[in-house]
Amino acid sequence: MPEEKRRTLLDRLRTLSDAELANELANERQKLFDLRRQNITRQLGNTDLISQTKKQIARMLTLQKEREITVGKE
Repeated sequence: MPEEKRRTLLDRLRTLSDAELANELANERQKLFDLRRQNITRQLGNTDLISQTKKQIARMLTLQKEREITVGKE
């Protein structure tokens, strides 16, 4: 993923509220589940989507953890 696109995506995620971020995370996890199912049944053409989705989930989890840490310090 190009650096500019990743930064734009991270900026968009940072503007979300905690509930919205949790909702986006749930959607990405469902997407990962569907991609894995498609891969097993050989319906997935681009297998790189699985690793991209996993990285996106990791970014979201990192943002959630950052928010937990900053709330704990206040």
